[in-house]
Amino acid sequence: MADAAELNELCNAVFSQRPLILVSNRGPVEHQMSAEGRPEARRGSGSVVTAFSSMMQNHEFTWVASAMGEGDRVVSQNGQGPHLRSPLPNHKINLRYVVTPRRVYHKYYNVLCNPLLWFLQHYMWNPPYNPNVDAAVHDAWETGYIPVNQAFANAVIEEARSTEQAPIVIGHDYHLYLMPEFVRQGVPNAVIQHFIHIPWPTPLYWHMIPEYIIRRICESLCATDLLGFQTIGDVRCFLDTVEEFVPDVSVDRTNNTVMRNGHATSVKVYPISINVEEVQRIANSPRALDYESKLAADTGEITIVRIDRAEPNKNIVRGFRAYELLLNRYPELKGRVKFLAFLVPSRTHIRQYQRYMDEIQQVIQQINNNHGNDDWQPILPFIENNYTQAIAGMKLYDALLVNTLVEGMNLVAKEGPVVNGRDGVLVLSHSSGVHRQLADGALSVSPTDVEGTMNALHQAITMSPEDRKDRATRMSDSVHREDINHWLYQQLKDISDLL
Repeated sequence: MADAAELNELCNAVFSQRPLILVSNRGPVEHQMSAEGRPEARRGSGSVVTAFSSMMQNHEFTWVASAMGEGDRVVSQNGQGPHLRSPLPNHKINLRYVVTPRRVYHKYYNVLCNPLLWFLQHYMWNPPYNPNVDAAVHDAWETGYIPVNQAFANAVIEEARSTEQAPIVIGHDYHLYLMPEFVRQGVPNAVIQHFIHIPWPTPLYWHMIPEYIIRRICESLCATDLLGFQTIGDVRCFLDTVEEFVPDVSVDRTNNTVMRNGHATSVKVYPISINVEEVQRIANSPRALDYESKLAADTGEITIVRIDRAEPNKNIVRGFRAYELLLNRYPELKGRVKFLAFLVPSRTHIRQYQRYMDEIQQVIQQINNNHGNDDWQPILPFIENNYTQAIAGMKLYDALLVNTLVEGMNLVAKEGPVVNGRDGVLVLSHSSGVHRQLADGALSVSPTDVEGTMNALHQAITMSPEDRKDRATRMSDSVHREDINHWLYQQLKDISDLL
């Protein structure tokens, strides 16, 4: 475990040798246009921004990101130069926005990144029926994904040319798979790391899309020096995929390295985590305490909580079906148990997400109509993006349900144990990336096993106080040991070994 002081010391040592350029699709600052037509800065959202929040306050580096809206475009084109100082308090970083034509970005993000790559990497397709890779997908690859990745690389290359030493370039996620190869071509001596937040499926599943696409992706990722994944299973699947699709590579499964054209890529496991101190600070803030007080009136004698973005891989409907089965099997729980569901609308412009949110609301209504009465409703949904309210809800659960299908890592499962005040029990699916770390304290379930999830919920809410406390303590200790500082430190230590 590395604490904040050790991380800062390592950052100082590394950044004194090479400047850092961090690259992600969504950046740390987004500008919204005010009623007066002026761009106003606010903190960006997303796990990457949260992960690097402490570094942004303590170290100077450049963050390259997409201009997400009109405000970002105005700021990036107002004559201040290629990059600008972050206007947010305590930020020491520079911002550089990548501005691409809206139609090109639409193809990149809404045709290629999310409906294709995100669904593929989460095993979310129904192959007999979808996807159908038609001319629009091939076009989105050629005239959307490739040019946006090239535009990001061009911004990085231009930044690199303004520095004395070749930079450290850290890219993030499935949006930017082709960037490493472009950057390597423009800045051969750069130290390039790329971290992939989502799962990496098997070669057989990658065969669902045209071979030239996955080959190009793998070849680019092999231009990195360090390639990071959430789990060892993802590492193994990546090595298998490279061997399957890329000719003339040497894969070393003992050391988890790939050699291609004389260049070695080290493939590593870096399970992302949370800033424990920050989460606890938010949980004890006046705003959260006010929410906690209000939510306490909505809890039951027994309280089950779930907190998710409303995305198909979160398996929300099956979780509600398991709860419905619990009420049918144990009718004595009616009136005593309450399910608080904090659901954040996500990617509502994508058809599959719209349908899934509709299905979620239908099943909530059906369960409440069938089992509830004027004095008691079994499910209380909060459908909004309100992180502080969700954190307050975490403090109140007796059981926290995280029954996701397939995902890289689940940070809710890490946040719950460090803020919950009731020795609450975590019900966690085997297929979540966080399972390896927290399995010792959680109740594990198969995500499709509605009966098994029902049994786990019943076990959680009837567990002895001693067992609850033991499990909660083990999970909290584990998250404290491997927090966000540990995650950042491990990566920077591996980068420093290359300098």
